[in-house]
Amino acid sequence: MERFKMISIKNNNNDPHFNLALEEFALKYLDTDEDIIILWQNEPSVIIGRNQNTIEEINNKYIKENNINVVRRLSGGGAVYHDLGNLNFTFIAAGGKDNVSNFKKFTEPVIKVLKKLGINAEFSGRNDITIEGKKFSGNAQYYYKDKMLHHGTLLFNSDLTVVGDALKVKADKIKSKGVKSVRSRVTNIYPYLEEKISIEEFKDFLLNSILKEQNSLGKEHILTEQELLKIKEMMAKRYLTWGWNYGESPDFDIEKSRRYSGGNLDIRLDVKRGVIEDCKIFGDFFGNKDISGLEDKLIGKKYEVEVIRELLDNINLNEFIFNISEDEFIECMFY
Repeated sequence: MERFKMISIKNNNNDPHFNLALEEFALKYLDTDEDIIILWQNEPSVIIGRNQNTIEEINNKYIKENNINVVRRLSGGGAVYHDLGNLNFTFIAAGGKDNVSNFKKFTEPVIKVLKKLGINAEFSGRNDITIEGKKFSGNAQYYYKDKMLHHGTLLFNSDLTVVGDALKVKADKIKSKGVKSVRSRVTNIYPYLEEKISIEEFKDFLLNSILKEQNSLGKEHILTEQELLKIKEMMAKRYLTWGWNYGESPDFDIEKSRRYSGGNLDIRLDVKRGVIEDCKIFGDFFGNKDISGLEDKLIGKKYEVEVIRELLDNINLNEFIFNISEDEFIECMFY
């Protein structure tokens, strides 16, 4: 990762609603030209990807019985489980061409720190970091104006038994990974440490190592009372609302779903007299623009291959959905 000035925001809050609001505040409102790093932890929570259908991603009965938070984030990708044995990291940087969809670049500092601790981790797939082929970190990105937010999970010493119980993992996702169950696909960092340390010690080591690498050791932004009030206001307006976290999932008369290298694509349509009257697109894909922009363009169009292909020819589909082609979108929608 190239050298650049970086500041850290110290955050000891374990409320996922606050932590996601803090990320959004730092991205949109913090007045700084420096890049930002935030390390944070959540109490037991399922964090839903921006484009996912919450109800279909979670085991609602288990979630309710175990008082697990369910909160939607701004970035795309899939649902993840957080607890206090998991450490999250956030980078906010200029959204230059070398940063856009460059997951490898922003996971390199973490991989480098783990090597110092004797762990041979590597970047894998679209957005994962693995140890011996097992995932311990998933990453996602979100773009706002000229800035990009990259965040990821680090399973340090989480209760992995909960992951399979809290999340409904689609059969095609398991099959595509070539393994039998979600539990066999994930691991913690802790068992691989040559010298055992606590998650707090790991957090400090990770932060100090990254800041030292960027010649920014000790550079910290302390949130003011005014900034904290703004974060709490954002939390109340978005992250604590049912509409944002669950949203309405009405019945549709056409439901099509396929999995591609760019992620799962789930298209739902209400078609009356051959015309698309309503449209919802779900999935664990990534994209630069809000998927609602593409949904709006589809509404009012005839449900015909030629009509939809003409529409897609005149827009940049990659802005809404990374690494799923026009042909793949057409295939999912019609076949």
